[in-house]
Amino acid sequence: MAPRIQVQIVLFLISILFFPCVLQGQQISLQKDTLVVAVAGSAPFVFEDGQGGGGIAVEIWDELANKQGWNYIFKTYNSVESALQSLNEGISDLVVGPISITSNRVENYRFSQPFYNSSLAIVSRSAKMSFWDKIKPFFSIKLLIAVFVFLFILAIVGTLLWLAERKHSKDQFPEDPVDGIGNGMWLAIVTMSTTGYGDKAPITLAGRIIAGSWMIISIIFATSMVAGIASTLTLASLGTSPISNIEQLANKNVATIANSPSEVFIEEHNANALGVTSLEEAVSKLKNGEVAAVLYDRPQLLFHLKKVEDEELFMAKAEYYKQGYGFAFPLESSLVYEVNRALLELAEDQETDEIIDKYLKKEE
Repeated sequence: MAPRIQVQIVLFLISILFFPCVLQGQQISLQKDTLVVAVAGSAPFVFEDGQGGGGIAVEIWDELANKQGWNYIFKTYNSVESALQSLNEGISDLVVGPISITSNRVENYRFSQPFYNSSLAIVSRSAKMSFWDKIKPFFSIKLLIAVFVFLFILAIVGTLLWLAERKHSKDQFPEDPVDGIGNGMWLAIVTMSTTGYGDKAPITLAGRIIAGSWMIISIIFATSMVAGIASTLTLASLGTSPISNIEQLANKNVATIANSPSEVFIEEHNANALGVTSLEEAVSKLKNGEVAAVLYDRPQLLFHLKKVEDEELFMAKAEYYKQGYGFAFPLESSLVYEVNRALLELAEDQETDEIIDKYLKKEE
C-alpha cells in the first residue's frame, strides 16, 4: 500500500475516534454559555409552573436577560432555601424570586440591588354603616349607665331644692314629693344648660346656696358628661372603621400566614396572632368578623386585593419590617455587576414599575 494512502487511512481513523469528543466539547461549551436560573417563591413574584407562569421577579429577569442577550433555562424549586442551596452545590448560576436580602444571607451569597422593597401591611374592613349600626351606640351599656348616673344626680339636686323651698315657695315647689322634686329637677336642668327661662327660681338662702353650688358643679359635670358620651359613641363606632396602624390591634385577633415572620411581629405588639394556611382563608375570617385585621407581606396583600376587588377591604398606609427583594448569586459570581447595571436601566426606563403595576396596581 502506498505511503500516502496509509496516511489518509490513519487520519480517517483518528477523525472517527476523536469526532465524538469534539462534539462533546462543543456541547459543554454551549452549556456554559447558558445560565441555569433557579426559580423559587410565591405569587405575585413567581407562579407555580415557573417556566411560563410569569410573575414580577420572572418578568423582570426575562426583560433583563433579553436585553443582555443571555441564554438561560429555568429550574423550579419548592422553597427559597432549596434554591439557594443549589447555588452552593453549583447547580444554578443565580436565584430569581422574592429573595429577602438579610444580614445572614449576605455572608453566604451575593445579591443584586433590590428590584422591589417589601414590608408588612395591614388589611381591615371599611364597611358602610347600616341604619342599625348608626343608632346602635345609643343603646350601649356605657351610655345607658352615664344617662342613669345623670338622672340620679338630677334627682338628688331636685330633692334638695324641693326640701329647701317647699315651705316658702309652694307655688313653685308643691308639698307633693312627685311634683316638688320634679320641679326641682327641672330647675337643675335649666340651670345646668344655662337656658334661664325664669319660670322657677329659689327664694330662700338655702335654696340659693344649693342652686349656686349646682351652677359651679354642673359646669364641670356637664363638660365631663358630654365628653364621656362622645367618647362612648366614638369607641362604639370603631368596629366599622378601618385599622390605620398596629397600635389599634392591641388585644385583638389578627390573621396571618402560619409560621411566617408576621406572627412574631403581631405578638410583639400585644395582638393575638391567628395562623392560617392562605390569604383567602385570612380574608374570609376578616369578613366574618372572626379577626379585626389581616397582617402579612404588602405585595401579596396588594395582589390579593386586586384579584378580589372588594371595596370593603382597606389597606393601611403604615408599613412595617421593610426589606428588599433581589436576585441571589454565589459569592464568586461575576454576573452581579452586569445584572445591577441592567436593573438600573430598567428602573430608569420605568419598565420595572410597569411590570410591578401590572400585578399589584388596581385599575382605576
